[in-house]
Amino acid sequence: MKVKWLGHAAFLVTAGDGTRVVLDPYGEFGGLKHKPIDEHADIVVISHEHGDHCGGKIRGNPQTIKGAGERKVKGIEFKGIETYHDTSGGKERGPNTVFKFNVDGLNVCHMGDLGHMLSDSQLEAIGEVDVLMVPVGGFYTIDAATASKLAGSLKPRITIPMHYSSEKCEFPIACIDDFLENKTGVRKAGSSEIEIFPGKLPETSEIIVLEPAN
Repeated sequence: MKVKWLGHAAFLVTAGDGTRVVLDPYGEFGGLKHKPIDEHADIVVISHEHGDHCGGKIRGNPQTIKGAGERKVKGIEFKGIETYHDTSGGKERGPNTVFKFNVDGLNVCHMGDLGHMLSDSQLEAIGEVDVLMVPVGGFYTIDAATASKLAGSLKPRITIPMHYSSEKCEFPIACIDDFLENKTGVRKAGSSEIEIFPGKLPETSEIIVLEPAN
């Protein structure tokens, strides 16, 4: 399985058989300086319908997945868990769907714009996670401390931080430094893409920092 960070909260996951899944593709949105997304995909997964998570040019007539529930598309099992974009049950920023799916024997979980710590029942619904994509910038989403707590609860083998301030994201949110502070097992990939194999996962939890592709 290949994981490519397109920027912000957008990823391209490519299975060994070539199936391409795009997660939370951003469109034109104030404060985002990433280049426009222009990708081919078989499946597009949307955590919520805000413009920085639901846009971009996605070619190939992909099937779109939204909302809670279980479904199988192109041989991949997807599970959506209902959550919120804030700590007020969605009253401030609306709903958010956390998605878990399995590609090439690896359990991938994308948190979207999660705005609160997950409950025990939500954590149980997610279950085992190998690769976690989690927002860490705060303000609009969970912050570095809550993201660290969440990772500690889910115990993924690989954590990929997203949705933080950078030269390409001018949102009033924190940069990645707060999340990485005092962390061990941090690896800066130096590229936008990594390849992950089920039998070659790190023995201890690792944080991989990717460079945005766009």
